[in-house]
Amino acid sequence: MVCPVPLRGSERVLLGHGSGGRLSGELLRDVFLKVFRSPVLERLDDQAVLEIGSERIAFTTDSFVVQPLFFRGGDIGSLAVHGTINDLAMGGAVPLFLSAAFILEEGLPMETLARVAESMARAAEAAGVEIVTGDTKVVERGKGDGLFITTTGIGRVPAGVELSASKVRVGDVVLVSGYVGDHGVAILSERENIGFETSVASDSAALHGLAQAVLRAAPGVRVMRDPTRGGVSSATNELAEKAGVGIELEESAIPVRESVRAACELLGFDPLYVANEGKLIAVVAAEEASAALAAMRGHELGRDAARIGVVVEGRGVRVRTAFGGRRMVEMLDGDQLPRIC
Repeated sequence: MVCPVPLRGSERVLLGHGSGGRLSGELLRDVFLKVFRSPVLERLDDQAVLEIGSERIAFTTDSFVVQPLFFRGGDIGSLAVHGTINDLAMGGAVPLFLSAAFILEEGLPMETLARVAESMARAAEAAGVEIVTGDTKVVERGKGDGLFITTTGIGRVPAGVELSASKVRVGDVVLVSGYVGDHGVAILSERENIGFETSVASDSAALHGLAQAVLRAAPGVRVMRDPTRGGVSSATNELAEKAGVGIELEESAIPVRESVRAACELLGFDPLYVANEGKLIAVVAAEEASAALAAMRGHELGRDAARIGVVVEGRGVRVRTAFGGRRMVEMLDGDQLPRIC
């Protein structure tokens, strides 16, 4: 059930190119950044922050190809709304508007499409955003895997909020807003019909309220990321690379549910590489780490937040194990679990 390590330097697109790992980075560098020349794009943040007159606007887009379409804790519709809102939120933005484009496969039951649309509407209303435009296309049977959704979001960045990996400094503290790995294990358990002793549900949720609470409590937040594809490993490796620093994580401090840990041990996965859809990682100045952590724990989506590491000299990400040793946590070439978001 674990995909083999994909070959590097392939002349064709591989599943690993969509993993959020090393191959994804190479695809961006070798294909898109060569021709899409923009200093905003080259920052490779989850969103583009643009100045329009006196306003600072965050702008993002994302595509969702999850199977199954419905899973414990959510579905492709709510996931599309939450994922796009979260990309805006990680830039400190207050989300305002979304668009939604649907690629429909011939033969998709209308009831399924209606359920997805209704779920999107509920998720958007709960988050306080409007879906204001969109598009639909239909492809021949067998060429669309049921349903794909692409969403685009626009939000307003409050004055004084400027989050960037370039602001990260040695001595900063790394926080996570709760248990990691829930989403990936939930998708896997339903896709492969694997039963675990304890049901695991996706953590899919809109994080803008949590992010704003943290920013109000700790203006010294350097940067935030939602650890989706590639999990905590990819998110922290990307931050370390962009900031030119090292990150040391404390294995015993990283919150992982016992049911998720057991599933990962059974299947040979590392929870640090498993996707999340309702968690954020924040790198915060040391003197404000306690305030940021308290703000997380005071929000319903951050009750299990934890301090999991520090920014150190050097390069890359390493984990201090429960036995006192250290191991490097590197970007995967591909993905342990493809197509989960």
